[in-house]
Formats: sequence, C-alpha cells, structure tokens
Amino acid sequence: MPYTVIPTALPEVLILEPKVFGDARGFFFESFNARDFAQCTGLDVSFVQDNHSKSGKGVLRGLHYQIEHPQGKLVRVTQGAVFDVAVDLRRSSPNFGKWEGVLLSENNKRQLWIPPGFAHGFLVTSDSAEFLYKTTDYWHPEHERSLLWNDPAVGIEWPIQGEPLLAAKDSAAATLELTEVFA
Repeated sequence: MPYTVIPTALPEVLILEPKVFGDARGFFFESFNARDFAQCTGLDVSFVQDNHSKSGKGVLRGLHYQIEHPQGKLVRVTQGAVFDVAVDLRRSSPNFGKWEGVLLSENNKRQLWIPPGFAHGFLVTSDSAEFLYKTTDYWHPEHERSLLWNDPAVGIEWPIQGEPLLAAKDSAAATLELTEVFA
C-alpha cells in the first residue's frame, strides 16, 4: 500500500505517510489516490476542492471550521514545515475540546486527515511554508467559524515564543465556551 496510516490520540484524526521512491535524481510519490486512501483508512470520502497557501514564519492560520457544510481535510506541506492542529468540536464526542498536533514538512511528506466536526489550524515553523489541502465540501464563508488559537480551555501547546502573526478574524475568534460547536 502506498500509505502507512498512523493513529493519533484522536481516533478519527490520521497521519498518512506515503511510500516515497527516491534516488540521486530526487523523489516520486503518489500524493493522493482515491482507491488507496479508502483502502488504507476505511474512509469513503469525495474531495471537491483543493486549496494552496503560502505563509511566512510565525504565521498561524486557524483554527477554522464550517458549522454548516463541515469539511473533512487532507492536508500536507510541499515547502517548509508547519505544526498542524485539529480540535474535536463534536459535543457528543468523548474527545470534545481535545486537540492533536503533528509536524508536517516537505521532508517527512506526511499528510493529516482531519474529519468534519474538527477545527483546523497550523503554525509555520520554517522561514516560509506552502500548504496544500483537499476538502470534502466547498468553502461557505457564511458558515465559517474560528476557534481562538490560545484558548486555555483547549490548551494547545504551540511551538512558538511570543505572539504569532494572525488574520483579523483569527484574532477575534471565540473561545470553546462561546463558539458554535457540532452536536
């Protein structure tokens, strides 16, 4: 199989390590294959949109989610490195409010599956990073919400000293206590 699936402390969040073929010329790997993804993860999902961002060191994007039309995301880094985070926002889950963080980089080529019902964000830890992700639903800005990146009730241990660079919407994000969550 082209992926090794590594479970995380949040059972629905999965790390995928692709099989990479490399030699003196460089490397090759399949970054996505629907049949193999389904076989390795047991998930039957369809991706409808690909997104690509570039950010500088210290930029923190997130923690984003859509309260309606929730998106599953398959994320990866093609240049640089990020600390990628998923937070369970399903009130009925035994892991409600818990988070998982994973280093994704151009070197480790890992991908992270973040299912619908989770907030997602990342912090750029290299000088810059290019971040790509597939989503299972389209972006609906009217349903987009942000969970506060440093909410003490969630307690994410971001690998940063000082304040990150944030978008205005992320600076004004709600805490877990006040944000809309899933049933």
